Amino acid sequence: MYFFRDISNEVRLIQKMFQKHKSTLNFIIVSMFACIAAILQAAGAYLPGIGLFLSPLATASILLCSMFSISSGIKCYILTILLLCILQPTELMVFPFTTGVLGLGIGSSFYFFKKRVSIIATGAILLFLGIMSLLFVFHFPVLGPGVSDSFSIFTTGGIFLFAFLYSWLWVEIGLIIFNRIKMIFIN
Repeated sequence: MYFFRDISNEVRLIQKMFQKHKSTLNFIIVSMFACIAAILQAAGAYLPGIGLFLSPLATASILLCSMFSISSGIKCYILTILLLCILQPTELMVFPFTTGVLGLGIGSSFYFFKKRVSIIATGAILLFLGIMSLLFVFHFPVLGPGVSDSFSIFTTGGIFLFAFLYSWLWVEIGLIIFNRIKMIFIN
C-alpha cells in the first residue's frame, strides 16, 4: 500500500555519503540553503502577490538540509532565522513555527522512520502544533483575519487536515528534489 511503503532507504545512503564530505563543504551547502530559504521567506513581504507563492518554497531548503543530516537541518533553520532578522523581521513569527519547523520535522523524520505515513504524520503534527501555537498562544493571525483566535473544534480539525495534506505534499516534493540532486553526491 502507498502510505506504508519504505521510502527512506535511498535517503539513508545519501546521508552516509554527505557525512563523508569535508565539514567546509557541508557548511557551504548549509549556508547556501539558508540564504535561499531566507530570500524565499522574505519574498512574501517584498513581492506582494507572487511573493505569497514563493514564501512556502522556503520549506524546501530546510527540508533538504535536514534530509542530508539533522545537524545540518538545525544549522540551516537557525541561520535562516538569523538572516530573517536582517532581511524581514516581520517573518520571524511565521517561519520558525510553520515553514521552518515543517521542513526540519519532515527532513529529520527520514532518520527515525521508514514508512511514508510516519514521515507525513511527523510533519503534520509539527505544523499543526506550530499553527495552533501562533493562533491560540500568541494570538497571531497566521491564517488571516477570517480565522478566529478563539478555540473551535471545526477550526482545529480544518487546521489538522490542512497540515496533513500540506505535509504529504512536501514529503513528495522533497523526494522528487532529493532524487534530482542525489547525483551530485554519487559522482
